[in-house]
Amino acid sequence: MKKLILLCSLLFVVGCGNTISDEIPEGANITINTEDIEVFSEVYVSDIVSDTNVDIEDYKLNTDVVGEKDIEFYYTYMDSKYIYRTSVEVVDTEKPKIFGSGSRTVEVGYEGDLCNGYTYGDNYDGQPLCEVVGEYDFNTIGSYDIEIVVTDNSGNASNYNVTLNVVEEIRSNGNSGGGTATRLPFSTALERYKTDNTELGIDVSEWQGDVDYEAVRDAGATFVMMRIGVKLSSGEDPALDKEFVENIRSAKEAGLKVGVYLYSKALSSEEAEEEALWVLEQLDGESLDLPIVFDWEIWSGWNSYHLSFHELNKMAHTFIETVEDAGYEGMLYGSKFYLENFWDDEAFDHIWLAHYTSETSYEGYDMWQFSNVGRIDGIYGDVDLNVMVVD
Repeated sequence: MKKLILLCSLLFVVGCGNTISDEIPEGANITINTEDIEVFSEVYVSDIVSDTNVDIEDYKLNTDVVGEKDIEFYYTYMDSKYIYRTSVEVVDTEKPKIFGSGSRTVEVGYEGDLCNGYTYGDNYDGQPLCEVVGEYDFNTIGSYDIEIVVTDNSGNASNYNVTLNVVEEIRSNGNSGGGTATRLPFSTALERYKTDNTELGIDVSEWQGDVDYEAVRDAGATFVMMRIGVKLSSGEDPALDKEFVENIRSAKEAGLKVGVYLYSKALSSEEAEEEALWVLEQLDGESLDLPIVFDWEIWSGWNSYHLSFHELNKMAHTFIETVEDAGYEGMLYGSKFYLENFWDDEAFDHIWLAHYTSETSYEGYDMWQFSNVGRIDGIYGDVDLNVMVVD
């Protein structure tokens, strides 16, 4: 009896012993489009079938892996059910991206890797190959035209033209470039950005110390985004922000809308999910007016993380989906440059933009962090200022 049950389960049966045929019945038309499918594209069985007079049981194909993909689908013709088996080719045709200066200066005798001075990545390959192409000599003073070439494992290559200058000594021009940033009073920000469709607020962490939220409210702020925790090192649990408990209590008592963010150092979707669960554990059902934000900005070590752009975005989606499954709203934080070049920003419903300027050309944000040198009553020192779009 056990053998009979096992046999039935392996045969895709309709009634034990009656297998579903994979022979195309006479009169049925099924034409498979033979064009390659781009990796990570959203494709359904119905997208690759044409010229058909059968009823297909449609489903979304998994296109996350490059190479030949075997697929099968059920269809009905003349009240009978059949199975169709075929294969498609999933390909990656997108070139890697390279970011950095078009001019590089090193001293005579330099022994480093020029690729380390550039940030590069690929949509699919987490470890694209970087090479320096062209003739140059680190031991001879001069100017050399070279190329930084990044190639992914599908053979797609990007070239970045660079002028390499080998000099005797790199001298400082005496200008540290620091200067004193002009502080932006909250009252000025209100005049500049407050409309019928916007609200203004701040974001804080333990670095702001004790905050007088009644004074913040009286200054005209209506919301505060606060850091709930920070990941000190990938693979470890986040650390609770030292002021979070007091911040959320005092801000709510002052009648301010509250949202939270986690400074993430996740290097995998699994780790991002763990971070989201940690945030939920800390909140312990605490209500929020504004989203829980995934704040990932450890870009300085990007080349060493071996992350593809796809995996980076998958981490953010995993974090956001986890908090939304718990009843909260999720949001992605990012600067304009990274939103436009690393994040698939159009795939996220809620964006918190960081762009320190009086006007931004970036569109589609829910919240815009426009200054990191704001001043407001109730906080000693600088604070980030934000404008939020409201319906």
